[in-house]
Amino acid sequence: MTFDAVKRLGEWMPIRDCPGRFVLHGVPQNLTLAGLSEEFSGAERFESSKARDAVWVVLLEDGGMISYSRPDGTWLHTLNTTDGFQRKLAQLEIALPEPAPDHAFYSIGDH
Repeated sequence: MTFDAVKRLGEWMPIRDCPGRFVLHGVPQNLTLAGLSEEFSGAERFESSKARDAVWVVLLEDGGMISYSRPDGTWLHTLNTTDGFQRKLAQLEIALPEPAPDHAFYSIGDH
């Protein structure tokens, strides 16, 4: 899936002072990744010491998504250009392994 294909799934607003990063607006706060697109249903949860909520990462052909699931069942979804994605992953201290063929979802901790 591409950045532009994901961008068409909703209303993405630029994140202030974060070039190349967008947050999803206008959807129910309990919208999961799988609810946003069935293509994200295989995403796995992982933890980062730099984030207070569980972090979910989806690698796109030209960027990525970083979503946060909160204990109260709400979600925050961000869409990122390649540069914004790499910068935020570095801030979260998340190093993604090389993807297996046809595998665009990553989890940190068990792998």
